[in-house]
Amino acid sequence: MYSLIVFLPLVGFLIAGAISLKGAMDKTAAAGGHDGHGHDHGDHGHGHAGHGHAGGHDAHGAAHGTHAAAHDDHGHGHDDHHEEAPGSRPAELVTTGLMAVTALLSWVAFFSVAFGEGEAFTVPVLSWIHSGALATEWAFRIDTLTVVMLVVVNTVSFLVHLYSMGYMSHDPARPRFFAYLSLFTFAMLTLVTSDNLLQMFFGWEGVGLASYLLIGFWYQKPSANAAAMKAFVVNRVGDFGFLLGLFGVYVLFNSISFDAIFANVGSLEGAQLTFLGSSWDAATIVCLLLFMGAMGKSAQFLLHTWLPDAMEGPTPVSALIHAATMVTAGVFMVARMSPVFEMSHTALTVVTFIGATTAFFAATVGLVQNDIKRVIAYSTCSQLGYMFVALGVGAYPIAVFHLFTHAFFKALLFLGAGSVIHAVSGEQDMRKMGGLRTVIPVTFWMMTIGTLALTGFPFTAGFYSKDGIIEAAFVGENAFAGYAFGMLVIAAVFTSFYSWRLAFLTFFGKPRASAEVMKHAHESPQVMLIPLYVLAVGALFAGVAFSGAFMGEGVEEFWKQSLYLPHGEHSILEAIHHVSFWVKISPFIAMLIGFAVAVYFYIVNPEAPKQLAARHDALYQFLLNKWYFDELYDILFVRSAKWIGTKLWKVGDGRIIDGLGPDGIAARVQDVTTRVVRLQTGYLYHYAFAMLIGVALLVTWAMFYAGGM
Repeated sequence: MYSLIVFLPLVGFLIAGAISLKGAMDKTAAAGGHDGHGHDHGDHGHGHAGHGHAGGHDAHGAAHGTHAAAHDDHGHGHDDHHEEAPGSRPAELVTTGLMAVTALLSWVAFFSVAFGEGEAFTVPVLSWIHSGALATEWAFRIDTLTVVMLVVVNTVSFLVHLYSMGYMSHDPARPRFFAYLSLFTFAMLTLVTSDNLLQMFFGWEGVGLASYLLIGFWYQKPSANAAAMKAFVVNRVGDFGFLLGLFGVYVLFNSISFDAIFANVGSLEGAQLTFLGSSWDAATIVCLLLFMGAMGKSAQFLLHTWLPDAMEGPTPVSALIHAATMVTAGVFMVARMSPVFEMSHTALTVVTFIGATTAFFAATVGLVQNDIKRVIAYSTCSQLGYMFVALGVGAYPIAVFHLFTHAFFKALLFLGAGSVIHAVSGEQDMRKMGGLRTVIPVTFWMMTIGTLALTGFPFTAGFYSKDGIIEAAFVGENAFAGYAFGMLVIAAVFTSFYSWRLAFLTFFGKPRASAEVMKHAHESPQVMLIPLYVLAVGALFAGVAFSGAFMGEGVEEFWKQSLYLPHGEHSILEAIHHVSFWVKISPFIAMLIGFAVAVYFYIVNPEAPKQLAARHDALYQFLLNKWYFDELYDILFVRSAKWIGTKLWKVGDGRIIDGLGPDGIAARVQDVTTRVVRLQTGYLYHYAFAMLIGVALLVTWAMFYAGGM
């Protein structure tokens, strides 16, 4: 069963990829050498000219022919169909059908492993790497943490596949899109089922590759290419740390197998490791290096800049990346390595600080964003900060529980946003929406459910996991636990505000879009709405259904040693049940404050936000420009790298290496030969004169040198 769960998406990728490749080759042959996906696309979105869409909405076609206008929407119901790639329908049906089977099997595995009597086990697949003392097998590690991730990844991935059948219905490259989705899913499954760090790193890099392909799916668009490259490069920074951490683990344990690592984790007590010429606490340096990888993959503070730009991909990609797969990989990795992280109080303190700072930072930026997808993207970044705070204070089950619940309501919000974008012909600026509540009522109610869960409304999924993290931060014992509690409560206020701001700007008030756009605005087809219904059920009931198992009285029976569980009556899981009433109610108060301010700003007095922004323009610009991190990194890294590269190219390579090397030698040879050629004049008296000089020199040499020998 587990082999099917992991490899069925790979089969889907291969089939859809083959269909896409065949279609591209056929198109190339028919077009006489033109790329199958690179044709003019002059009809791409035609019929919109009268709809006021000359501006660049998120877009998917900024470089399609002469169309600078860009739409993230493919299925808005007009009759202007694009040229469909051959095999689009089979590619959709095969990949989505295989994902349906995979998702069903994942739920079966979840209940049989997490709620069954059996212990964790390993499913061997193949012998992988044997080199000296390193013996690495490819195997699936099946325990509660694994099956929780299987449920999250495959459920959301199946719903995204299904949703994409409607959302991408007009895209001419659908087989390629569905192939990438399935590849992404396969890579994530190899990551979460890994039995050793190298296997995890394979999946880790796999999701990085697939995200690059998906973010840059509309490769005709320069901004999509730039965003894909940015995600890839920033993640390479974190992955460098992950690799160093992997090497450090092998040095310390002489193995990278999780069983061997966890069995000997006690040997880290007092162990030292030489790094950068200094001696460090072994557990601390290894954990910090591994966490560096998690920071990149899970978009934590300082390595977060790729995440909002990832919105350049199609909206279903945003749901997949932000809800279930790539961004949760870092959280999963730290949770999987929790026995090792428990050996370093310093590393856990750093994790707490970075998580709390990320939660606050991303929430502040989300307050002022106007792109509907970017608001939700910064919300994801902030919620990941919550998860890392829970990991940092040792509340590993609560962190994974928030990962679990977050997948439902965040996927719901992203797919709901896609439904909104679909309804208004590709518009993403919330300032150009409004009044959609009665036009797309199903989408409105689905997004309202997602908003309630995200803000932690009582008894929704987010209420249990988010409040649990805030309470865990309050009782945490590391140096930044108090700081984390304050940051998370403030972030909860901001989260409530920007979530309801999104809802009010999009669905309430008078329509701010053109009459033509509102005339054609319509509800999404059922193939796009069914995933929203399923996710809404999860957003409403996942918390109440599973909170007892994940973080309540049944926590030890549920996790079965797949996570480090603090023991004793003073453990953090026990302590959160005894916090003061004001601590328990603080997230609820924070939610109400954010909601009340949003109501005042966007319902009661819509002019207030403009006045406030004008009064505090410097602060507004600071937040609108995301704390100027992109500009700072551009100066520190991008421009400096380009300057160094230019100097190495023009001075080092051009003037020195080529100038003194091949080019210089060739030039000298040419100069000499040019002068030598001039000696060959063709006049007899020139040659006689040269001979006379030669004879004179010979006689002179004979007189002064030969005669004296």
